[in-house]
Amino acid sequence: MVAASVACIKAPESALRQLTESRELASSLLVQFTKAADASNRAVMADTDDASAAFANEAKEAIEAVNKDVGSLRPILNDLGFTDESRQLDDFNGHFDKYRKVDGQILTLAVENTNLKAQRLSFGPANDASDAFRRTLEAATAATATKDQWEAKTLGLTAVAAVREIQVLQAPHIAEASDDVMTDLEKRMATSEFEARNALRVLERRVAPAARQHVAAASASLDRFMELNREIVALSRRNTNVRSLALALGQKRTLSSSCEEDLRVLQDALAKRGFKATR
Repeated sequence: MVAASVACIKAPESALRQLTESRELASSLLVQFTKAADASNRAVMADTDDASAAFANEAKEAIEAVNKDVGSLRPILNDLGFTDESRQLDDFNGHFDKYRKVDGQILTLAVENTNLKAQRLSFGPANDASDAFRRTLEAATAATATKDQWEAKTLGLTAVAAVREIQVLQAPHIAEASDDVMTDLEKRMATSEFEARNALRVLERRVAPAARQHVAAASASLDRFMELNREIVALSRRNTNVRSLALALGQKRTLSSSCEEDLRVLQDALAKRGFKATR
């Protein structure tokens, strides 16, 4: 591309000042856009609500800086008569508008952190409720007469295994993106819950009266566990972390590349601009 001259109606000093400013703004645009994209990625990958919110705010501030630089650069390009560079800035703006829409969705999803919250419930309170369920069944077995202990143990182990199966299914449910697959996992959870409750009903009839209080406690622990499981499933169904990551790795990455390429082309074009004095 041959170095172009600024319109002859402008004084060289004024034109040089504007050209220098346009180059600085184009450079700032690329820096601020890169900061926005990076902060958005960190919001998606953050493992706490506070960190996600902080990175999301950082991304929004950088996007506002991009908008400000675009608003400052456009009249300078028009004043200099740089029509090619003005069109390149328009190309960037077109891609950037699409980027902002996608990034807005990503940041809204990222700060909700529903998959992470589901995971914390699964590894924390739900696991505690499952352990409490196991302990109360062990107490019920221990309080059962020797002649009935083997049957009581078998029933108790059946119930515990069913609850553990639900726990095992929570992790793939939290990570899953497909609604159909999540539905299948929930059906398996429902089957395991039925098995656990059925084992408790039979166990209650087999144990001695003194041991029934432990079976009742086990039933309460199972109720607590299933209540937490429903909460885990509901959070997992919203899938905000999975969806934000999919958008970040898909649409956003494509649009980011287009925006960055537009800005580099604009920078190169401005770098090749020169002057020749006419007055």
